[in-house]
Amino acid sequence: MLRDWLTGEAGGGLLLMLTAAAALIVANSPLAPAYFAARHAHLGPLSLLHWINDGLMALFFLVVGLEIKREMLDGQLASWPRRLLPGIAAAAGVVAPALIYLALNIGNPAGLRGWAVPAATDIAFALGVLALLGPRVPTSLKIFLTAIAIIDDLVAVLIIAFFYTAGLSWLWLGLALAAVALLALLNRAGVGRLAPYLVIGALLWWCVLQSGIHATLAGVALALAIPLRPTPGRPEDAASPLHRLEHRLHPWVAWLVVPLFGFANAGVSLAGFGAKDALDPVPLGVALGLLLGKQAGIFGSVALLVRLGLADLPRGAGWTQLYGVALLCGIGFTMSLFIGALAFGDGSHLNDAVKLGVLGGSLVSALAGALVLRIAPRGG
Repeated sequence: MLRDWLTGEAGGGLLLMLTAAAALIVANSPLAPAYFAARHAHLGPLSLLHWINDGLMALFFLVVGLEIKREMLDGQLASWPRRLLPGIAAAAGVVAPALIYLALNIGNPAGLRGWAVPAATDIAFALGVLALLGPRVPTSLKIFLTAIAIIDDLVAVLIIAFFYTAGLSWLWLGLALAAVALLALLNRAGVGRLAPYLVIGALLWWCVLQSGIHATLAGVALALAIPLRPTPGRPEDAASPLHRLEHRLHPWVAWLVVPLFGFANAGVSLAGFGAKDALDPVPLGVALGLLLGKQAGIFGSVALLVRLGLADLPRGAGWTQLYGVALLCGIGFTMSLFIGALAFGDGSHLNDAVKLGVLGGSLVSALAGALVLRIAPRGG
C-alpha cells in the first residue's frame, strides 16, 4: 500500500505543478477577468472559491487525518523510536521558518499574522519532484519525507485551530461537539459501516462552518473517529473502515481536490507588482522561511541527533541526499496558500504577496533539492 500511495501522491503532485502553473498563466492573460469572476460566483450560500476551500478541502483534511491516524497507530510512526527522528525534524522545520518570517516582519505589524505560512511541507509537490528523479533516491528517504510532511500537517491543523479561529458561535460549536460525541459513540460501539460516520460527518461539517472554526477541521475530527483495527505484521491490510475510506478517497483528493485547489488559489495577477515588491517583508519572509528555514531546521536537527548518537540516518541514505530532501521540504504550496488565505483573506494585497512568496520559495526549493539529489552519489 505504501508504494502505491507514494506513486499516487507523486502523480498528483505532478498534476498540481501543472495546475499551479496554469493558474498563474491564466491570471496574467486576457482570461484573467473571467478567472477571478468565476472564483467569486455564488453557488447557493457560498462562492465557488469557498466551496473549494471550505468544502472540497475538508476532504483533503479528512484524508490527512486518516493518514496521520493510520501512521501513528499502524504505520511508520507507530512507535516512539520511529517517531523521534521525523518528529524532531518536523518540529525544527516548523519553528525555523516561523522565526525567519517573524524576524523579517518584526517591524511590519500587518504582516505578523502570516507567521505560520512557511511552516508546512506540501507532500504531493515534494513527492512529485522525487518521482522525476526515479530510483536515485532511496525508499527510506521517501518514507522519511512522508513522515515529516504528515507531522507537519498535524502541526498545521493545530495552528489553524488555535491561531486562525475568530468570532465563535457557541451554539453551533456545541452542536459540532455533539456530533463529535456521536461519532465517538459509533466508534466505541464498534460500528464498522462507513455510511453512519459520513452522514454525521456531513452534519459536523455544516456545524463547524457556522461556528467560526474553519470548516476543514471537521474533516480531521471525522478522521479521528473512523475505526482502525491494527493488524500487526500486515500494515497494508484493507479490512478496517479507515483503510477502506482512505483507499476510496485518496485518488479523488490527489487527482481532483488538490489540483483544483491549486488552480483556484495559485492564480495571482502580477500587474502592479515590481521586482522590489519581492523584497517586501511578507513575500521575502515566506520565501526565505521555506527555502532557508526548512532546510536549516530539518537538516540541522537530524545532524545533531545523529552526532549525539540518538538516531541513525535513514537506511541507504547519505548526507548529501538528506540535504536534498531537506531542501524539498521547503515546498510549502498547498498548506501555505491555505494558511495565507486564512491569515489575510482572499483577494487582499497581503495574500497576493503571500502567493508570490510561496511560489518563489517553493520553486527555488524544488529546483535546488532536485539538483542536489541529481548530483548526489548513491548513499552519499
